[in-house]
Amino acid sequence: MLNAINRFRLVSFLEGVSYLILLFIAMPLKYFADSPSAVKMFGMGHGVLFIVFIIFLLESMRKHNWNFFFSTQLFIASLLPFGTFFMDRKLKTYA
Repeated sequence: MLNAINRFRLVSFLEGVSYLILLFIAMPLKYFADSPSAVKMFGMGHGVLFIVFIIFLLESMRKHNWNFFFSTQLFIASLLPFGTFFMDRKLKTYA
């Protein structure tokens, strides 16, 4: 059974991968190959994973008494390409 931080790390990894697929595969397919279906499919998956990411961030924040500044850094990192992978280094110290 995974604890709150490991669940959060897993979801943040999946969310990061879905974001990169959306940015570097689905969006170019939409604009250069006239194939918008990839954005619909990966956009929906990424949206669901992002919502789960936020829920698990709040859960981990509450259970481990993370301060607001650290939690805000984690949230902002999720908005940047490759950000979730860099924040995982910080999260390993808590796991």
